[in-house]
Amino acid sequence: MSQSAHPEGLSMLEKRKIEAEILKEVYETLKASHGEEVARKTIAESVRRSAIEQARAFAATAPGGTSLKAFQDVMPLWTKGGALEIEVKEQSESSFRFNVTRCRYAETYKAMGLGEIGHLLSCNRDGAFCEGYDPKLKLARSQTIMQGASHCDFKYTYEK
Repeated sequence: MSQSAHPEGLSMLEKRKIEAEILKEVYETLKASHGEEVARKTIAESVRRSAIEQARAFAATAPGGTSLKAFQDVMPLWTKGGALEIEVKEQSESSFRFNVTRCRYAETYKAMGLGEIGHLLSCNRDGAFCEGYDPKLKLARSQTIMQGASHCDFKYTYEK
């Protein structure tokens, strides 16, 4: 895997925590100078763009090109160290459905005092990642732990 896609040895949770430390200050600064709405929109758009760029780096290094299988093969980066506890519901060439039953990303953001924007820092990335990785990869999700649900329901589909 290329260094641009993900630094070797660093868990995704550790990477997100480092990013959140600076984004917290950006958020607070923008909130004070331009108000909460502008601060939230700026964080949301910045994180979305970052997710697309990171996804492009993953796509560029996908062995044999992008596919749902190649996407599933990099999932351990997000779950590493118990960052996500998941229950797989369906796994095929065109569908990958799972529930997240524990999300340490949500726990980490709440502990950092970022619970109010945790969904912008983390959950917001998931759909944007699809956009940058391969437009045929689609995500549907109706709820997240970050926003108070008992679990997150991920439904990825890969259109041929």
